[in-house]
Amino acid sequence: MSSSTLSTTGAAPVFYDDGGHHPQQGTLFGFWLYLMSDCLVFAVLFATYAVLGRSYAAGPSGADLFDLPLVAVNTGLLLLSSITYGFAMIGMQHGRQKALLAWLALTGLLGLGFLSIELYEFAHLLHEGAGPQRSAFLSAFFTLVGTHGLHVTLGLLWFVSMMAQVATLGFRPIVVRRLLCLTLFWHALDIVWIGVFTIVYLGARW
Repeated sequence: MSSSTLSTTGAAPVFYDDGGHHPQQGTLFGFWLYLMSDCLVFAVLFATYAVLGRSYAAGPSGADLFDLPLVAVNTGLLLLSSITYGFAMIGMQHGRQKALLAWLALTGLLGLGFLSIELYEFAHLLHEGAGPQRSAFLSAFFTLVGTHGLHVTLGLLWFVSMMAQVATLGFRPIVVRRLLCLTLFWHALDIVWIGVFTIVYLGARW
């Protein structure tokens, strides 16, 4: 039985026979394997933070350093970006290229706002002398949050790449597959950040 792939020959999505091959399923399965391996990386980082998160070396604790209202705003930006990405996927399903590009651009701007606030927080901590070398707690904090920030940075670069591909290639099957993989990647970052916000930032007040 052959599979179907999105095309854009009309205003509404159109499907065509791909000859019995399933490249989309293979790509998504491979990307799921990557996400699972990435989850293991974050699991190790969370475990490390759980062990070292109270080792302050007579230095400041998270309760002394973290600006929870600012972090809450940052969290809101990232969660909102998942909603706007959902609208982008709706645009893709309906074959609306301009809508997809607009929602992708907005999602990227929200992600950029999140990353900017995170970099501001890091710069502020370094200015206060609370760098990763100050204590095991801060080493674990910078490693965990910084690794997530690196993933967000790569995601933003991926957004730029996908916008260029959609603008030049339209909704070719390979472009659709890449957009679906980016969907999984971006939502996974949201899930990881909820863990960071709960364990690292809210946990500092427990």
